[in-house]
Amino acid sequence: MKNIICFLFVLMIGLVNGQKNEPKIINKPINYSAERVRLSLEYLKDHHGLVQKTPTIVPKMIVLHYTAGGNVESNFKYFNKTNLESGRSTLKKQSTLNVSSQFIIDRDGTIYQLMEPTQFARHTIGLNYCAIGVENIGSKKEPLTDKQIAANVQLVRYLTQKYKIEYLIGHSEYGIFRNSKLWKESDPNYFTAKEDPGKEFMNKVRLQVADLHLKDKP
Repeated sequence: MKNIICFLFVLMIGLVNGQKNEPKIINKPINYSAERVRLSLEYLKDHHGLVQKTPTIVPKMIVLHYTAGGNVESNFKYFNKTNLESGRSTLKKQSTLNVSSQFIIDRDGTIYQLMEPTQFARHTIGLNYCAIGVENIGSKKEPLTDKQIAANVQLVRYLTQKYKIEYLIGHSEYGIFRNSKLWKESDPNYFTAKEDPGKEFMNKVRLQVADLHLKDKP
């Protein structure tokens, strides 16, 4: 009888912890139009060498970013456009497909899902085909908040459990994969230096998900 009571107590604690760890995610889908599908399939073929019928990915990695400004609404409107703005000439030479991410996290820690985690998004050169992108509202001048750290930790735990994620990196760290088997980019000169979301932010997130043993390099 005591063993049964102990088992039920442990089970109850596990369920409570599971509820605490599962983040509240608000759906805020961007327009994944027929044109976006076409451009995504084209990008997968031209840049990653992958011929697919649907613009989907098998997630192995999570890449954390910051938006370098704006708020949730302004960044949503930006990502919602199918085509890149003219000002981003370096990226536009490679594809007119707009950048986007699967998630965006507000400064108060609210998590918004812009598309399914298994849908293709253009956010990290060479790794889009296997990476889930998480944007955070903030910049170098507007450092990311403690609430965003907590939200990223929850989201990383949730996605790792759901998709068997192996890697967690910041956008600034993606270059280390250039000579690895994971890197798929047809143009060897297509690379842009990044500094987001910041070393301190990544250290704080990693510290709280250390038990997941996620890798930061090939």
